Amino acid sequence: MDLDWDGITHVTKVDPAKPLPPTLDVLAGTDLVIVGGSDDVTERNTIETIDALEDAFPSLPVLQEPYDSDHVSSETIDAVDGVAVPAVYNGNREHFVGKHVDLFTEVGRKPDEILGTSIPLVGNRITSKAVDAIGDLTEKLVGEGYVVQHLDSAAADVSGVEERYTPDQVAGAALATEAFYGFPVFYVEYSGTYGGPEDVEAAARYLEETTLVYGGGIDSRAKAQEILEAGADAIVVGDCFHDDPETFRETIPR
Repeated sequence: MDLDWDGITHVTKVDPAKPLPPTLDVLAGTDLVIVGGSDDVTERNTIETIDALEDAFPSLPVLQEPYDSDHVSSETIDAVDGVAVPAVYNGNREHFVGKHVDLFTEVGRKPDEILGTSIPLVGNRITSKAVDAIGDLTEKLVGEGYVVQHLDSAAADVSGVEERYTPDQVAGAALATEAFYGFPVFYVEYSGTYGGPEDVEAAARYLEETTLVYGGGIDSRAKAQEILEAGADAIVVGDCFHDDPETFRETIPR
């Protein structure tokens, strides 16, 4: 995808299952929105959220981060700038290899539901029309190397994370992300708690091309600045966007 990660410092995570703030003017100054969640998220409330963002800020780039293939459709793919697919290094197989295989299995098995088209066959070959439809999805995929560090979080629960990585392991995961997997994003996720700069400093040493993203517990300008100064390219702010918009404003770098 063509998203310029070099210009992204502040990312807002929006959960489609949660109410939006009374006004979306609070998003002024954020560089990117990620739309996604697990509990009570559907394709329909995802689209409704994306449409609301588009109405308020037409030029603001939006990524969808689906938890399940049921959250993805031709409508969501057309509406967003990219589809973020996490690979959770310290999770179970289902959330590293298994989920990715499942996604593409669903694309092949029922593309009419996911992509809005059938896959016609000529003999045993997929036609060019089907290849183009699948390409609409694959061209927008954004691979994310992911480390989930808050063991009591919903993210850890659904990803099968039972053990935090040490800073050395975080650094190793960052190196693998750039040097081996070639994902454009490496994401350190503390999911509602503030992890501090240590993991970010460890990862930043090994990343040159990959964008280093930190999320978790950012609820002040001081915390935002600390993480960015530690080497993160971007911070992700989610909970206070929904719960406390005025605090959310304070996390946006000026």
